[in-house]
Amino acid sequence: MTTFTIRRLGPGDEAALAWVARDETDFTGEEPTPPLNAGNAHAYLADPQVWHWHAEDAQGRPVGFLMAYVHRNRHGEGRHVMFEEIGVREAWRRRGVGRALVGALHAQMRAEAISLVWVLADNDVAQTFYEDAGYEVTELQGVMLEREV
Repeated sequence: MTTFTIRRLGPGDEAALAWVARDETDFTGEEPTPPLNAGNAHAYLADPQVWHWHAEDAQGRPVGFLMAYVHRNRHGEGRHVMFEEIGVREAWRRRGVGRALVGALHAQMRAEAISLVWVLADNDVAQTFYEDAGYEVTELQGVMLEREV
């Protein structure tokens, strides 16, 4: 069995972010995005509201990642987590990497007394993965809009 470790990234791990950006197609099936410059990568990793984990092989190479953001609520519970994205290298899928990353997210939430997390699934495979991890469909949304200002 191939082993991997999970670790939360922080300042000093900027090169690890660039590595995932470069190989993004293998993790997510999407076109690679330009990596953050060094200053923005440091700010991202230093932000306490940003939670970013890597699953790494025995040589320290990323084989999976998960990113999430802590948000303050205007009502109800004080904070919640938006589970932004997860990706696992094609060759590492179905080996428990995704489940371990989600487990790290849930452990961090428990440590910080945050009980609500939500995620958007944009395909059936993702939805099944999240449901298998205990997530429930609470709302159907099909449109994302953006604008540069």
